[in-house]
Amino acid sequence: MESNAVLLESKSSPINLLNEMHQLRLLGHLCDVTVSVEYQGVRAEFVAHKAVLAATSKFFKEVFLNEKGMDGPRTNVFLNEVQVADFASFLEFVYTAKVEVEEDRVQRMLEIAEKLKCLDLSETCFQLKKQMLESVLLELQNFSESQNSEEESATQPSILLESKAAAVAEADQADCPLDLPDSPVDRLSNGMSPEVPATKSKEK
Repeated sequence: MESNAVLLESKSSPINLLNEMHQLRLLGHLCDVTVSVEYQGVRAEFVAHKAVLAATSKFFKEVFLNEKGMDGPRTNVFLNEVQVADFASFLEFVYTAKVEVEEDRVQRMLEIAEKLKCLDLSETCFQLKKQMLESVLLELQNFSESQNSEEESATQPSILLESKAAAVAEADQADCPLDLPDSPVDRLSNGMSPEVPATKSKEK
């Protein structure tokens, strides 16, 4: 009787594999490629593993698959117009899937990702640039809203005062349109009879 197949899958294995490869690179163990980077007279050499570079960069994959023969124990690759700090960050990213860079270097990291055809780094840079842009837009929107609210609060008291003054003036006009005395006592003192309506005096 056949038993059912079960899946054995490790969630930590990919991370452990990357960490181990990263440690091997830092120690210089089993490295089979040296990448020489030069930019404006500044030059540095980095040792790495062909398999890791080929798996993460189509540029390196094409170079390694098309090479005729080994130059020696290690293959040498020369990269011009790539800054040393940027390539160091690129290497850290492909070996650890993360790297910390300054905000103003994100564009340069995107450029090196496109040059070396590293899709993962390109997507990561695009996402980060999108988040940075959204953050800037949100800050601008909040600033604009705060400016508008300050302007409204500055003009509102004068509007309220004007509306109150208008309301008082309307109330005064409604109470005494002809400046007549308000109470019957005042009318008597002016010689007018409270019993005589205004319409009868007009008829006379």
